[in-house]
Amino acid sequence: MRLLAFTAALLASTACSAEPQTQTQMQPRANEASAPADVTQGPQGPQVAGSNAPVPKNAPAPTARNVPATTGRANIAATTPPVTITTMGQFGDPFSIAFLPDARLLVTEKAGALKLRAADGRVSDIAGVPAVAGGGQGGLLDVAPAPDFATSRTIYLSYAEPRPNGGSSLALMRARLDDAGLGDQRVIWRAGSDGPGGQFGAIIAFAPDGKSLFLTSGERQRFTPAQDPEQALGKILRLTLDGAAWPGNPMFKAGGVRAMTWSSGHRNPYGLVFAPDGRLWEEEMGPRGGDELNLIQPGKNYGWPLVSNGDNYSGVEIPDHPSRPEFQAPVLWWNPVISPGGMIAYTGAMFPAYRGSLFIAGLSSKSLVRVAVNGDLARSAEQWTMGERIRDVAQAPDGAIWVIQDDGKLLRLTPKG
Repeated sequence: MRLLAFTAALLASTACSAEPQTQTQMQPRANEASAPADVTQGPQGPQVAGSNAPVPKNAPAPTARNVPATTGRANIAATTPPVTITTMGQFGDPFSIAFLPDARLLVTEKAGALKLRAADGRVSDIAGVPAVAGGGQGGLLDVAPAPDFATSRTIYLSYAEPRPNGGSSLALMRARLDDAGLGDQRVIWRAGSDGPGGQFGAIIAFAPDGKSLFLTSGERQRFTPAQDPEQALGKILRLTLDGAAWPGNPMFKAGGVRAMTWSSGHRNPYGLVFAPDGRLWEEEMGPRGGDELNLIQPGKNYGWPLVSNGDNYSGVEIPDHPSRPEFQAPVLWWNPVISPGGMIAYTGAMFPAYRGSLFIAGLSSKSLVRVAVNGDLARSAEQWTMGERIRDVAQAPDGAIWVIQDDGKLLRLTPKG
C-alpha cells in the first residue's frame, strides 16, 4: 500500500519479477518467539469504560436536519481494463502487499502468515510473526518497509492483537527482516479501547521525509469513538518511527491520544498515500453508501458518525456532510459503494499517462478505480472491471501495477502490446 524510493541499481534487478511462483519454507531461529511473551508489556493505549460492550447497530440519532450532498459524487460506468493481466501467484486470505527495493514482495495473510515472494517467484514463510486475533476483519493486516529498509531491513506490521481483558486491539510492531525471519520485534503502539468489532483501518504510510509515520485507526464498528478525543479509534495518528506522538502534531502539548492525533472523525480508513506534491490522501469505507476520498489536513474532523453521505445498514438515515459544515467534507464519494481496499499514488515509468493518479482497490465493486488528482482537486477517471474483489494494489519497482484479489490471486498489470 505504499511505494519505496528505488535506486537505479535496484531497478535493474526487477527483470525476473514476472517468474512463476513456487513455495519454500523459511525456518525460525531457535531463540525466536512467534509473539511478544506478554501483551501487557509496552504501550497499551487508553482503556475506556464500555469498550467491551456489544457494538451498536446504528450511529447516534441525528442532531441536524439533513441537507443532501449535491457535489463530489464519483460513480462512473465500469470499463474493460486497458492493460495486460498476468497471474503471478496464489495466497490465502491476503490483506496487504508491499514491494521491497529489490523487487521482492511482502504479502500479509490475515490468519497470521507473512510471506516473502522472491523476484524469481519463490515464496517463503517468514518466522517471528506476532500472534493475531483472526476472524472477520481482524488478523495480520498491513506491512510497510521502512524508508531506509535498504540499510536497516526494518519493516512495520499492523495487526489485531488478542487482549487479556477481552476482545482485541490494533497494534503496531517494528521488526528487522532477517534471512531467518523477523528479529528485534517490538510493539511500539497500541490503540487501547480493547473490545469487539472489526474496522481496524491499520494502514501505514511514511511522511515524505521518512522521519515519521501515519497510521489509520478505524472506529471498530462502535461509531462514537471517532469523535472522542481520548480514544485512538476513528483517527489518523502521526507517530515517530518509535511509535511516540510526533512533536509537530496539532495537539501535541495536550498529551495522550490527543498528542498523537493528526485528524479525526474517520470510519474505516483502508487507503493512505502521499501524492508526489506532498498532499496526504485517504479513502475509507462508508456505511450503506458514502465511501470517501479525503484530503487529509492536520487537526481537521471528517465528521463520522455525525455525518456521512451514506446511511446506516438498517436504513436509518445519517445526515449528509452539508448538514454540518463545520466538518471536513470528502473530495469524492461513492453511492453505491465501491468498498475501497488499498490505494497507491502512481509514480512509475511503465504507465506515463497515469503518473500522479491514485489507484484504489475495489472490493464489492470488483474493480480497480483510477482517480486523477490535480493539487487539492480529484475526479474519478476510470473504473476497470476486474471480475473479483480487489483487496490491495502496489507499484512494482519497474512501474508495473500489481493487485491481489480477496481470493488470494496475485496479478501483474502491464501495458498492452
